Amino acid sequence: MKTLRGVCVGAGYFSRFQYEAWQRIPGVMIAALANRDLAKAQHAATEFGIGGVYAWTDLARMLDVERPDFIDIITPPETHLEVVRLAAERGIAIICQKPLAPTWDEAVAVVSAARDAGVRFMVHENWRWQPWYREMKRQLAAGAIGELFSIAVRMRVGDGWPADAYLARQPFFRTYSRLLMYETGVHFLDTFRFLGGEITSVYARLQKRNPDIAGEDAGQVVCGFASGATAVLDASRFNEADTADARYTFGTVRLDGRQGHLELDLDGNLTMKPLGQPARRLDYAHDRRGFAGDCVHALQRHFVDRLRDGAPFESTGEDYLRTTALVEACYRSQATGQVVYPNPDLLKSGI
Repeated sequence: MKTLRGVCVGAGYFSRFQYEAWQRIPGVMIAALANRDLAKAQHAATEFGIGGVYAWTDLARMLDVERPDFIDIITPPETHLEVVRLAAERGIAIICQKPLAPTWDEAVAVVSAARDAGVRFMVHENWRWQPWYREMKRQLAAGAIGELFSIAVRMRVGDGWPADAYLARQPFFRTYSRLLMYETGVHFLDTFRFLGGEITSVYARLQKRNPDIAGEDAGQVVCGFASGATAVLDASRFNEADTADARYTFGTVRLDGRQGHLELDLDGNLTMKPLGQPARRLDYAHDRRGFAGDCVHALQRHFVDRLRDGAPFESTGEDYLRTTALVEACYRSQATGQVVYPNPDLLKSGI
């Protein structure tokens, strides 16, 4: 098996989950990394045994010298288009963190840059790779609860109420003019699509509860599926959940179907209750390694497997634009107070 050589861009808080996961994937070597703060880059390289360290101004040189098979982009959204273009020009496969870009038009440009160059492009959308959602999908496919009627999510992270909220981990959250749906809610919208299919209507009510940040940190969203099912997201980064680790499952989830329901608790336990029968705990694998059930490792393993076999990624750029369009629909709904029906024309010609 040929060893795949990768390079990474970024050394912030979340990057450590990705570096650690790459170390556990057979046949992968991260050869180098670059970051805007060179001291952080050097620290990450030492911690994860990465040989090459480059300044942000040397991104092009890193790609030319290292000649990687892929690049992992773990930087803020406003940097993605620049890095994607550099990699695409050199025919390098790309895995890119979400959000794709600060605006819809720039997100389309990111996807177009990779598509026009003919390079493999996957979005690092790890939520759907959390093990409880993979198990839910398996149960739905097996017909365990019959036709899906509804999905209900309650998220209470509790990291957003102090005056210094987010400073220690992700300080840029404080200045985002759009926060909850742009950065966190997008995960749930994508997972709703993963579980229930395409969404045809969105109604959102969004709030800012912490006065010391710029964007919204709580909200309620009702999504209508093409199938006729409904999903409800009730989310807050301000209020707390009654658990020691709210960031393990990021909330409770209930799926109702014609023949019963599935329910996820804050510890990752899944319960199935057929109508008229006792509830039973589902036996499936999940643990507290890495991030949120080790979903980063599962996603990156998928990326590597698809690079090797040539099959499509789950989260292609074109597909993820559909999720991004739902985020835009949430903000239009908030602005107008109306139900929004996402326009397929948002996906623009050729995308």
